Amino acid sequence: MTVNELYEKFNEKIPESLSEQWDNDGLMCCADGTQEVSRVLVTLDVTDEIVDYAISSHFDLIISHHPLIFRPLSALTEENHVARKVIKLLTSAVSVFSFHTRADKVSGGVNDQLAELIGVHEAVPFGEGLLGRIGTVDEECELEEFVCLVKQSINADTVRYADAFNSVKKVAVVGGDGKDFVKAAIEAGADTYVSGRIGYNLMEEASGLGINLIEAGHFFTEQPVTDFFVDLVSEFDPDIYVETVDSNAIKVI
Repeated sequence: MTVNELYEKFNEKIPESLSEQWDNDGLMCCADGTQEVSRVLVTLDVTDEIVDYAISSHFDLIISHHPLIFRPLSALTEENHVARKVIKLLTSAVSVFSFHTRADKVSGGVNDQLAELIGVHEAVPFGEGLLGRIGTVDEECELEEFVCLVKQSINADTVRYADAFNSVKKVAVVGGDGKDFVKAAIEAGADTYVSGRIGYNLMEEASGLGINLIEAGHFFTEQPVTDFFVDLVSEFDPDIYVETVDSNAIKVI
């Protein structure tokens, strides 16, 4: 299967129409769309280290969640760190697909993966653009018990939480930076909200807002989408070798 053929398959499954207007995702770079794809590297971020690894290990394609190119490039020179990566990739014949907000919204994407991992069932979309997911846990539990489950389920290095003194039953999730969805989660009837990043001011107001808030890390709440991408590649062409790589560059002491 060629780069173009594989991208069309992804585009059918994760359509561009789901992307937010401010977003930039899709086919990020490609030197030759007719190139055959035999090795695919799946990652959350296209870092310098990931680019070097893809080139040295002879991958034909990188599939990421966060866009390789988010803001417009005014020039392709080595003075800009994003442009440097693009130049390296193009000259080494490595293409990049990035599926960002469309992968947040699509069935089976970021937020469905997150909800499933932490035991939130019968999840349905909520919020602006229907990006988030809200559902219920099997058994109502205390907040600290649920926080421990979240941490273990997504292998987070640290989890912050703010107690609104609710037991946990109806849970809303938004992977990544979800501070703008707290109000929508409350309006949707959630007693607990899980996201990667919520922020100090909102966390401080949890009891007043009446919703438990759990901040489990941007990377860790979105990394599960890599399994979704891997499954799609295997579905579209089972002969393609697929590897997942950890791109987290943020460490905690």
